[in-house]
Amino acid sequence: MKKTLLALAMMLGIAGGAAAQEVAISYGGYTQMDAVNNHHGFDKTNNAWGAVNVSLYLPVAKGVKVGPSYTYSSQFTPASAYEIPGLEGTYDLKSKVGYHAIMLNVKVDYWHNSIVNLYGHAGAGAVIAHMMPKYQESYNKGYFAGQISPIGAEVSFTPHAYMFGELGFGAQGLVQVGFKYAF
Repeated sequence: MKKTLLALAMMLGIAGGAAAQEVAISYGGYTQMDAVNNHHGFDKTNNAWGAVNVSLYLPVAKGVKVGPSYTYSSQFTPASAYEIPGLEGTYDLKSKVGYHAIMLNVKVDYWHNSIVNLYGHAGAGAVIAHMMPKYQESYNKGYFAGQISPIGAEVSFTPHAYMFGELGFGAQGLVQVGFKYAF
């Protein structure tokens, strides 16, 4: 199932990349995977480092763009959670979770001038949590992925290169900052 979804995402990305009008890469801090139970019983995990996001956008109407995105994040259960004295920093005793989120996003511009563009962004899709318990076989769990960012701003450096920031909540992060290239 995971391989099928990842292959589908790659095909969408390649097909969309050929005609993409915007390509964005960003970092998002404090994701939905860290805030809600997207780790199936790994109750001592609440230490995700954030998420790396890659998005493609195509214009569908004036001020409205849609496109797929891929998000990766991970976290682990620290060795101290196993309550084995003297092994708190041992990497070998960590159980890990890797998150792969595939979403369809909509971005709506609501104000702009020659330098700054303000917009809102929402997305929905799936999170595939790849569970890697230390003493058991790895397995996958699926969860809903969503992102709502009502406040987004992008500033242009050149006619094609932008830096952006978003404030919202979801799989891509509570606060998201990154760079965008428009073709």
